[in-house]
Amino acid sequence: MEQPRRITDSFPRRRRRRGPGRPPGRLKDRKDKDKDKDQDKAQLKVRECPRGPSQPPPDPALMEMLRRFDLSWEYGPCSGITRLQRWERAQELGLSPPGPIRDALLEHRDNPDVTYRWVWDGVGW
Repeated sequence: MEQPRRITDSFPRRRRRRGPGRPPGRLKDRKDKDKDKDQDKAQLKVRECPRGPSQPPPDPALMEMLRRFDLSWEYGPCSGITRLQRWERAQELGLSPPGPIRDALLEHRDNPDVTYRWVWDGVGW
């Protein structure tokens, strides 16, 4: 009795090529492994470098005000732009966004938590 055909039977079979000079079954030489370990150590050293001084967290009342601005769809979509760009676009379109939002964004312009963070980032909310 014949075995049932598989869908993969219609595709040609290919054999893996072995690299030049590599014996079958060996993937890397020990020298290659030692080089990889040295590179990993170098990468770890870079990652262990301390970051610059972080800014203090913004006021929770300010973040709540910005969250409400983020969730308000009457000022247009907010994907791919900063909060200030969204505020300015809403102003140009005559949607009259709240003035305190713009003042807060200009005051905390250097703080990425205020400038870029959105509600759905899931960080800090």
